[in-house]
Amino acid sequence: MITALFDGHCVICQTTRRIIKAMDWFNRVEFLDLHNKAEVTVRYPDFDHEAMMGEIHVVAHDKVHAGFDAVRRMLRETPLGLPAWLIFSLPGMGWLGPRVYRFIAEHRYGINRLFGVELSAEDANCADGLCKLPQIR
Repeated sequence: MITALFDGHCVICQTTRRIIKAMDWFNRVEFLDLHNKAEVTVRYPDFDHEAMMGEIHVVAHDKVHAGFDAVRRMLRETPLGLPAWLIFSLPGMGWLGPRVYRFIAEHRYGINRLFGVELSAEDANCADGLCKLPQIR
């Protein structure tokens, strides 16, 4: 079992969660909403909430995957996700995928507004619809 920590106020993140859950026949991916700070803090006390809000994180066997790599890791766990995992593992995707992911993640609340979801006041690190992400590793 792996754990995906995601922004539960984000339409794109919720849609990703629903898609992965639909492909996860063996229940290998658990989702934990970062806005459930009490549970996140108990289970992952060393994690920085602000950094985690910038992109999805997956904890798999004591290794943390973030952003595009986290999405690939979730796909690898799901039977129906394996074809997408293979595509996302093709040469060049290690360069392109993180850039596309970061663009979408940085603008996710603006994209959410296109779907009629407004930014909540508590999402302070996503002011003006532009989310602050950790520096590229």
